[in-house]
Order: sequence, then structure tokens, then C-alpha cells
Amino acid sequence: MPETLSFSPGKSTNVRFKAGASARRAGLSLLGRVLPGAAAAAAERLFFTPPPASRADVVLPPGARPLDVRVDGRRVAAWRWGKGPVVVLVHGWGGRAAQFAPLVAPLTARGFTAVAFDAPGHGTTSAGRSSMPEFARTLRAVADVVGAPHAVVGHSLGAAAAAFAVNAGLRPARLVLVAPAADPAVWTRVFAARLGLGDEVMRRMRARSEERLGFRWSDLPLPLLLRSYTGELFVVHDRDDREVPWTEGRAVAEAVPGARMLLTGGLGHRRVLRDPEVVSRTAAFVAAPLAEGAPGAGAADAGCEACGRAVAPPHAVCATCTLERALFDPRLRGGWARTA
Repeated sequence: MPETLSFSPGKSTNVRFKAGASARRAGLSLLGRVLPGAAAAAAERLFFTPPPASRADVVLPPGARPLDVRVDGRRVAAWRWGKGPVVVLVHGWGGRAAQFAPLVAPLTARGFTAVAFDAPGHGTTSAGRSSMPEFARTLRAVADVVGAPHAVVGHSLGAAAAAFAVNAGLRPARLVLVAPAADPAVWTRVFAARLGLGDEVMRRMRARSEERLGFRWSDLPLPLLLRSYTGELFVVHDRDDREVPWTEGRAVAEAVPGARMLLTGGLGHRRVLRDPEVVSRTAAFVAAPLAEGAPGAGAADAGCEACGRAVAPPHAVCATCTLERALFDPRLRGGWARTA
């Protein structure tokens, strides 16, 4: 069993799954009974077309430096902040890089480079279809530009993409999966039920997508993708997640020996990303010293933000500067400075 922490904020807010069916979508059910091949083609286009991103998540943290990243001939909008070991942040379906804005400052303050991108078909990256394998390829392309990541933080579909990339050879020392689905194929079943699509249409749709994207739906369960992962895993999930039940996150955590899980309450599927407690615990997990033998263990320590001396994560300030601050900074007089 994974080590599980739990907390609930004072106010409960649930994010509900919104899937309004237009007349065009409703017509797929009828088309599927008459022309299943045509219905499968239309269903594939609909399934792999991202929804518009929320207008609330459009502001990037200050100091963003653009990156030149290209995937499958498309330019991907990507940015970096800070200096030090790389932490790549991967948003979910219908999301965008700015959703991770609350996490950037805590990471850079601890001596890390935070990197985020708008996945294909999302945000300011070119419009069009997208998919979890394309998210994963983008993650690998970002790693080719900025270097092997110390950690990857993925939300929802971004969590599945991170696991997919790990299975393909990416080896971050730390992996944080927020609201992951244990088996991404469940989304196709929800999609079929919402639109009234029969088994034959869905069989053809899955076959079309496998041929186009070069993967198999049967290979996507995260416990399978992570079976060879030897780094440290932290799963965050909310009990009130209406899109991906928290038991999915528990199944993922149970599949990786030594994994830890943070179970929250009242945050739903998306607000969990900006909750201060979740942000704090995620940054602390990323910055904690690596266990002996873990991928990346023995890497160079970060520099003290005050004097430049070597200091091991999660500390941003060395012991000498911590003592000096505690003794001479009037704001801290009478107590010790907290540096983690």
C-alpha cells in the first residue's frame, strides 16, 4: 500500500464534467447504425479535438523565457523559468501551461528550472487534433531541448502522457501524477455512452486511432506503463473529483513500490492544481533529497540563493545564511528562518 496523506480545505467546491451534446454529436448515434465506418471517422475527429481552454488559466508567471520546440512538424509553445535541474509540467486535456503558474515560483525558489508547454491543439500552440501519445512526444521533445528532467509533474491526461513517456525511456527521478486515470481507455467508454455509439463504431474508431498514432489502447493502463519505473512516485487526487474518481489514483499509486499519495477533499479535478497545500507538498517532494540508487542521485547540489554555496534540495538557503538571517533580519528575530 502507498503511504497516504489526507487533508480537506475548509470550503468544498466540485468541478463537474461538462459534456453538452450538440445536434451534430447526437446525429452520430443515428449515423453509426447506418454507416459505422463514417461514424467511426467522425467520432475519431471529435474525440481527439480538444475543447477550448478555460479563460481563467491564461496568465503565465512573470519571467517566462520562450523555448523553440517542434513536434511532428508543429511548433509547440513552451516556456522556462529559473535555473537548475529541470522540472517539466504537463497539463491535461483542454488545459494549458498557465494552469501550473502557482507551482513555478516554489520550484524556482528551490533552485529548479520549471518548464511548461501548451500541448498540440491547446492554448497558444497550433489548433487541431491532439492525443495522449502526442502529449508524450511533446514531453520527450522538450526534454531534448532542455535536458533530461529531474522531475515531471502531470495532470490528468498529462499524467498519462508522463507515464507513457516513462515507458518509452524517459527517466525522471521524481514523478508527480495529479488526478491520473488508471486506464485512459475509460475515456472512450464514457465518450461512447455520452453519444450513444455502438460497439462496432467504437471498435473501428479505436483501430483508426491506433493506426494513425502508433499505439495500442490495451497498452495504456498506467500500472503497466509504470511497471519498470524505478524513481519515486507521488500521486495527488481529490475525493470529490467528478471526472476521474480518486480510486483511480490509488490504483496507480499501489502499482509502484514505495509510492506516496496525497488524498485531498473539496478541490475537484482542476482546482487541486492551485491549492496552496498541494503546491507546497508537490514542491517539497520534487526537492527532497534522492534516495541512494535512485535515478539522478548524486547530481550536483543547487546553489544557495543568498551566497551561492552548494546546498542540497529541498533547501534554497545554506545553513550559514539561514543562521545569519535568523540573527540579523528584523523580520525573523525571535525565531528560525524556514528554508524548505
